[in-house]
Amino acid sequence: MRAVVQRVAHAQVDVLTTNSRHTAGQIQQGLMVLLGVAEEDTETDARYIADKITHLRIFTDEQDKMNWSVTDIGGSVLLVSQFTLYGDARNGRRPSYTQAARPEKAVSLYEFVAKLLQNNGLNVATGEFQTHMQVSLCNDGPVTLLLDSHKQF
Repeated sequence: MRAVVQRVAHAQVDVLTTNSRHTAGQIQQGLMVLLGVAEEDTETDARYIADKITHLRIFTDEQDKMNWSVTDIGGSVLLVSQFTLYGDARNGRRPSYTQAARPEKAVSLYEFVAKLLQNNGLNVATGEFQTHMQVSLCNDGPVTLLLDSHKQF
């Protein structure tokens, strides 16, 4: 499982259809998380990622040091599914997504991560799985981290 975690002042995800646009989720201060699920991922990977997201100390304290987690500051999480995190562009010009989980599996683990974050006491907003979305955010810092449950980076 992979996640791109961004410290944000605010973030929003809108869902676009042919005839409409609506806001699916929005947060103020907290974390914007793009989440990719691999075919080999399990609930163990989801627990690892949720724990990391909950406890990453990337918010500044009174001495301007990154010592606080999203929980410590009372922040929120905007969680958006993004299968393209498993895009492999090493060969050719069109990325291959063969490592990404099929939608049935991916949605289950994506929702499980959201539930784990909520169980950790976080306010969680989400996008809508398998839709065309537009994400807007104000990256604070900027601070952006990459997480991988298989610790490839």
